[in-house]
Amino acid sequence: MAGANLNDLKALLAVARERSFTGAAAKLGVSPSALSQTVRELEARLGLRLLTRTTRSVAPTEAGERLLRNVGPRLAEIEEELAALSALREKPSGTIRISATENAAISALMPVLERILPAYPDIKAEIVVDYGLTDIAAEQCDAGIRTGETLAKGMIAVPISSEMRMAVVGSPAYFATRPQPRKPQDLTAHNCINIRLPKHGGLYAWEFEKGKKEIRVRVEGQLVFNSTTLMLNAALAGLGLLYLPEQQVQAYIDDGRLVRVLADWCEPFSGYHLYYPSRRQPTPAFALLVEALRYRG
Repeated sequence: MAGANLNDLKALLAVARERSFTGAAAKLGVSPSALSQTVRELEARLGLRLLTRTTRSVAPTEAGERLLRNVGPRLAEIEEELAALSALREKPSGTIRISATENAAISALMPVLERILPAYPDIKAEIVVDYGLTDIAAEQCDAGIRTGETLAKGMIAVPISSEMRMAVVGSPAYFATRPQPRKPQDLTAHNCINIRLPKHGGLYAWEFEKGKKEIRVRVEGQLVFNSTTLMLNAALAGLGLLYLPEQQVQAYIDDGRLVRVLADWCEPFSGYHLYYPSRRQPTPAFALLVEALRYRG
């Protein structure tokens, strides 16, 4: 079988099964003349006539019949295995590294991962909790999750949540000895729980909006954290006012453990987006995650 390859054998099998160069050529997507040339070259290399040609039909010779009988099933097995390998290559697998804030990871990312990871055991996810505007390329992350208003230019951005609102909250114990603020400026007289943004060094200014009026308030207090979970625990303990996404504190508002203030100054804003470089070639695993996260309203 020296000099023969899989394509030559595939061509011979197609002609023998169809009993026609024209029919086999149509199935293989080549011209009849090119197919005839391939078979002639195979016969020449083997030194055997494999097909008997007449003006009306084509039939395998004794050597051709033997080849079809012994090699045909093996060729089919090879093609099936190659198809299986192709499917394996396209099967979602590998590690996806994502930078996200704590709330984005909990509220937007984890529910999707809980759904798809059991169905795709070859996919692994590494979540990097970061409150800064991460350079995902420098941090070797595949993607990041941030609100639409903070995305870097030149990124593909996929919305993964509805609009969001911030909320200012405090515990009933905190408000038992202090009046509730009526306007953002009143916060300067309150003990506020701050978060320090990594890589920026400064404390986050609380942002408010009502109609066309926008206000940023530099609040002060006894506590500064770099974890929203610790901030929430401090607020529940009555240690100060807290400024976090509404969805992160809504359950505590509903059960009365936190009291919301300044709600009329917290306008909706663009929700979470998954972002990644436009030059990125998505792997099957990453493409699967993007579609699973995509917000469809």
